[in-house]
Amino acid sequence: MAVLKYSRQRESIKNYLYDREDHPTADMVYSSIREQFPNISLGTVYRNLSLLVELGEIQKITTEGADRFDARVAPHSHFVCRQCGSVLDVMIPLDNPAEEVNRCWDQGEIEECRMNFYGICNHCKKN
Repeated sequence: MAVLKYSRQRESIKNYLYDREDHPTADMVYSSIREQFPNISLGTVYRNLSLLVELGEIQKITTEGADRFDARVAPHSHFVCRQCGSVLDVMIPLDNPAEEVNRCWDQGEIEECRMNFYGICNHCKKN
């Protein structure tokens, strides 16, 4: 595999995500990164987000709305609010469900399990 050339823009995107816990969309990342790099294109942001996901440096969370991005790559689940679309980390330890399923399932080997929980967040419940 070829060595990946350093990119200030990619590094800035990664640092932006490391400082966030709200799982921003690509558009949110783009709006923020444009403050530092006014000439950056939305396509460049999307390409860098995809590359960072591919490299395992961030994760993509697919929701019914826009995809969200998370710099926390350690195994954990997410809660997705059906009303406002917010995505929150669920840091409740779950025994390795992939390992459990692999014991009784013979259709392939599961390497990873990511779970999303859906409901209404406290902010939306109050409103």
